[in-house]
Amino acid sequence: MGDADITLRHLARRRPEDLVRAFVPEGCPTDVLGWVDSQVTNIERRLDKALRVRVDGEPRVLHVEFCFALREDVPDRVFEYLGFLFAALRLEAPDDPVPPIESVAVVLSGRKRRLPVTGKRRVAWPGRPFSGVHFRVDAVYQRTVGELRARGSVLWLVFAPLARDATVAALQEVVAEIHAGARTAEERGELYTALLVMATIDPWGHNLRKELVMMVEDKEEGLLRRTPIIGEMIIEAEQRGEQRAIAELLGRLFARRIGRQPTAEEERSIVERARAMSPGEVEDALLGLEGEALARWLAEPIRSS
Repeated sequence: MGDADITLRHLARRRPEDLVRAFVPEGCPTDVLGWVDSQVTNIERRLDKALRVRVDGEPRVLHVEFCFALREDVPDRVFEYLGFLFAALRLEAPDDPVPPIESVAVVLSGRKRRLPVTGKRRVAWPGRPFSGVHFRVDAVYQRTVGELRARGSVLWLVFAPLARDATVAALQEVVAEIHAGARTAEERGELYTALLVMATIDPWGHNLRKELVMMVEDKEEGLLRRTPIIGEMIIEAEQRGEQRAIAELLGRLFARRIGRQPTAEEERSIVERARAMSPGEVEDALLGLEGEALARWLAEPIRSS
């Protein structure tokens, strides 16, 4: 998961109420009380994936795992985490009952066939009644853009590139909604970054990443200068030997800055610079220089990094 997990957990901490709303029955009065921050030093696992909430006046805990795929180890991870979480809650308030805990695995990619809505980890002996844990499975990549939009929060819109019916037109609307719905410029940048990270996963092979890069840069000029997404795309394409992909991506950035398509010589220069220089330097030039300044940069001798 890497960057995706870090990005999503950061956004969830910004908008915990929107995270909870998707998993609480509609119409139930709900209050978010805060994240579980255990002070139990003998429990090393981070417990910042669990939220204290009050549903219909009763205390509850929501535990959310963001998963790249519903691999075989996910039930083990959920079961293990719940053990740590239960122990931490009990030790912090030994005289109070541990509140009911709901675990949710938010799945970003996987098989095309529908995933089950419930997962489980059985620990009982064969032939004995079930003992273990059940958890909810929220396969966001199997939902539609409309279903994600219906959750009523920009938090869930960042998963739109994963949707089975994602299109350029749908993502244009999503980018506009994020732009209008973010609370601050900082949050807007974080939401767009998460949107781009989700686009790199591409579970359905929509191949909308390049179009989304352009949409985001149109709305938030300069964001890509702070996001390594273009540099990663250049490196990935180079590793696969896709020189045409590099030329197309960087050529479109050039066209936006200079107002015309690059000539064959300029296109060759762009690709050569992407290979000879650091991706950051190429990004800075294509996103920072305009007009004739960019043309002059392309005509200069290439300086190796």
